[in-house]
Order: sequence, then structure tokens, then C-alpha cells
Amino acid sequence: MKQGKRPTRREKELIEKYRLNPSNWLVSKRNGGMLTLVHRYTNSVRQIPAE
Repeated sequence: MKQGKRPTRREKELIEKYRLNPSNWLVSKRNGGMLTLVHRYTNSVRQIPAE
């Protein structure tokens, strides 16, 4: 799996909108209308719509 990147300011605001702590999540994919997030410590994966 690719390493995640730190989220941009806009992505941090989007992550907060879904009640997640942006300091705990990395962005692994930005494709189409979806963001794929990977948790820094547990490596769990989540997808949220990128509006």
C-alpha cells in the first residue's frame, strides 16, 4: 500500500466535517469525488466523499 500524505487545509476541513480528527488521518488516494483516508496508528481505511 502507498504511504499516505498529510491532508491539505481544505481536506482537513472536510475530514472534520465527518467528525474525524484530521491529525490522525492521512490521505492515500484522491480519486474523482472520493478521498481514501488511512489512520496513522491503526492503519484502518475509510472513504469519504470529496465535495
